[in-house]
Amino acid sequence: MTDPAGDVKQDMKQASKEVKESENVAEKYSAMTVSKISEMNMGELSSAFSAVPTHKPVKKQIQFVEDKQEFSRFPTKAGRRSLSRSISQSSTDSYSSAASYTDSSDDETSPRDKTQVNSKGRSDFCVKSIKQAEFGRREIEIAEQDMSALISLRKRAQSEKPLAGANIVGCTHITAQTAVLIETLVALGAQCRWTACNIYSTQNEVAAALSETGVAVFAWKGESEDDFWWCIDRCVNTEGWQPNMILDDGGDLTHWMYKKYPNVFKKIRGIVEESVTGVHRLYQLSKAGKLCVPAMNVNDSVTKQKFDNLYCCRESILDGLKRTTDVMFGGKQVVVCGYGEVGKGCCAALKALGSIVSITEIDPICALQACMDGFRVVKLNEVIRQVDVIVTCTGNKNVVTRDQLDRMKNGAIVCNMGHSNTEIDVASLRTPELTWERVRSQVDHVIWPDGKRVILLAEGRLLNLSCSTVPTFVLSITATTQALALIELYNAPEGRYKQDVYLLPKKMDEYVASLHLTTFDAHLTELSDEQAKYLGLNKNGPFKPNYYRYSISLQGNHSPAHLNMNATITYP
Repeated sequence: MTDPAGDVKQDMKQASKEVKESENVAEKYSAMTVSKISEMNMGELSSAFSAVPTHKPVKKQIQFVEDKQEFSRFPTKAGRRSLSRSISQSSTDSYSSAASYTDSSDDETSPRDKTQVNSKGRSDFCVKSIKQAEFGRREIEIAEQDMSALISLRKRAQSEKPLAGANIVGCTHITAQTAVLIETLVALGAQCRWTACNIYSTQNEVAAALSETGVAVFAWKGESEDDFWWCIDRCVNTEGWQPNMILDDGGDLTHWMYKKYPNVFKKIRGIVEESVTGVHRLYQLSKAGKLCVPAMNVNDSVTKQKFDNLYCCRESILDGLKRTTDVMFGGKQVVVCGYGEVGKGCCAALKALGSIVSITEIDPICALQACMDGFRVVKLNEVIRQVDVIVTCTGNKNVVTRDQLDRMKNGAIVCNMGHSNTEIDVASLRTPELTWERVRSQVDHVIWPDGKRVILLAEGRLLNLSCSTVPTFVLSITATTQALALIELYNAPEGRYKQDVYLLPKKMDEYVASLHLTTFDAHLTELSDEQAKYLGLNKNGPFKPNYYRYSISLQGNHSPAHLNMNATITYP
């Protein structure tokens, strides 16, 4: 006979066990019609507008390491994985980036040791595998669907080839969205050679697709530091081709050319830079009187700051965190270092998930904005022992120090949303007493002697592009701005731009915005003649002065004395 009471207890235990287991830009401008725009000549762009030189802001000196030995010798094949100290830390500092990188491919051979040829018989490229080109082409086609404004610019201008004769060398993230920009530049007449500004953000299949079309691409995901600089050099230094335009993201390409190929650098007709890190470097060169070519500061254009920096990061921060950690963020104590546009986007996203978000800031204006947006402004040392997640987005260095990492609690997550990998002092964690454990791609557990683990994402590099993807539509806005900046600098008559750093004029920002409004079926209200006269505006814009901030903090002192609000600007 069985014991009924025992059966009931057994059933209750089983049920309890099961319960526990279950818990474990504008439609042009008012007077601008599509037909009218399409009739405009691309040449009018260059003759019509001139960008505004910026006052060079007084910033902390960014030091370039004057180490001639770094340039005098190339790494040998045997030394490619040795991580010698680089001339620039912004995109490359790594202890084991190549060794720790994993992907779905069984081929662990370095692309530098392969001989690859595309279907046209060309071999002037170095990617993970040219066989991935077809898949990459599909990725690019998907991106094109959400980059209608850039495609529209391509269709309108390609018959006139405004970039004919332009040899553009680029160093950006190589993604499907960037590929749409590169192919737009090619369609407008340019010849392009491209490399990656981040060793983790390259989409291998997209790099292969670009190489298949004839673009010389030197990049793959998981490069070592030596690979990174080798790829940059291969883009710049090739027989029978000399660059005359630079499109940079972070300043590494510009710095490499300035230091290693000064004679080539002097012949550059213009630089377009899109990151705060790269812009700082340009200002430093200009301040020292060493900037011998005109440069366009795209980073501080409204269409970059307000859209790419804010809205892109607001969506992509969560994508990167969720893919890498699977953590629930409701109720988590999160500190976001920096309340600029990137910080604002990150805070809005994390707050929406129920996180308890605090801010660190050095700027009283940004700090006041954070307070009035409902965030507590703290010093990191005040909360370091309680924090669950730290997100850096300042553009500075050593924002999170070794001492602070030592005091963080077990299981805390540390990541960076700024361009440079200098914000978290990762180098200080490469010591014998700490153990590094790679738990999944781009996720390391740094283990202290007492067993405490801190979760470090992407080795302190840019989280969203290293660990996830970013919204295509927002990148279309930035890419369109970059394309127009390149067109302007390349076609500008001699003397229009001096050896200085320039901002895009407000009219250009408004035009880029107008191209993207049609996606939302947005209809702008038109000023009457009487209203335009009352406001002292041209009916077709610009509608705001260059110093108007759209609730953002632009770098530099953009004095109204430099502005010409009545300039007539035409677009393709």
